[in-house]
Amino acid sequence: MIFLAIVVAQGSEGFDSMLKRFNKKVQHAGILSEARRRAHHVKPPTRNKRKAAAKRRQAIKAARRT
Repeated sequence: MIFLAIVVAQGSEGFDSMLKRFNKKVQHAGILSEARRRAHHVKPPTRNKRKAAAKRRQAIKAARRT
């Protein structure tokens, strides 16, 4: 999967505002979270446990809402 966060200078825009827009785009695209997730190999049983725990948390949240 390829993620892109491209920021082009608009007029006489300063570096700080471009950096702010870039960081916002990176955050919105989920690039950093994806990189952290892929940084280390996770064994399949561990991955399955994490998925099951996430599903349980989501079900608890849904039950609280109703």
